Amino acid sequence: MLLFPPAKINIGLHVTAKRRDGFHEIETLFYPVESLHDVLEVMPAGRLAIRLSGLPVAGAPEDNLCMKAYRLLQADFDLPPVTVYLHKVIPPGAGLGGGSSDATATLLALNELFSLQLSAGQLSCYAAQLGSDCAFFLHRKPMLATGRGEVLTALPLPSFRVVIETPPVFSSTAEAYAAITPRTPALPLPSLLAQPAEQWKDTVVNDFEAPVFARFPLLAQIKQRLYDDGAIYAAMSGSGAAIFGLFSH
Repeated sequence: MLLFPPAKINIGLHVTAKRRDGFHEIETLFYPVESLHDVLEVMPAGRLAIRLSGLPVAGAPEDNLCMKAYRLLQADFDLPPVTVYLHKVIPPGAGLGGGSSDATATLLALNELFSLQLSAGQLSCYAAQLGSDCAFFLHRKPMLATGRGEVLTALPLPSFRVVIETPPVFSSTAEAYAAITPRTPALPLPSLLAQPAEQWKDTVVNDFEAPVFARFPLLAQIKQRLYDDGAIYAAMSGSGAAIFGLFSH
């Protein structure tokens, strides 16, 4: 079974509180970018394996989120072995959700391939166990995310042309969280996004930008260049280091 797991960007990101479980409460808008996607194929095989190609992926192949998705379902179902072929196009570690998208696509593929008949709610529960943003990729439309990122509410937005730049910079998520103080924003993100997109530049912020830009000034330069090129809105996605611009044409 062949699937094309898409990337996502974060339009606005507020870190509002530290949770007792060690995670953070956030408020963000996940926006799918279908034009940037990996290629995933899942096929029955004699033994469980994963074959990687395209951009390099850190870590041991058996620890890949696609393999974790298989083992998560295998714990509840008598799954035969498969080979997962994953061709990486979405840059890993850039705040674009590629690994999460691949894991969720693996759940979808296994559900279809072996007729597990999992409901959307059940798939969402499995996805949330793999990563805070995994459940979003079951929807693939703009969604307001709260909680750890797994509480999703549809929030319609206009369609944009999305331009993404991924500079050769590694932004550590752990370091990004350590550099900010959680706070409740003056206005909730849905109220800010209800404004015309041309006004987002002055009101819709990613809390990670200030500390990450202080460490990597190149990112601020890329953001400004996107505005110079006519972007309606530009920002860093997630904890970085991808920078995106939204264009009306």
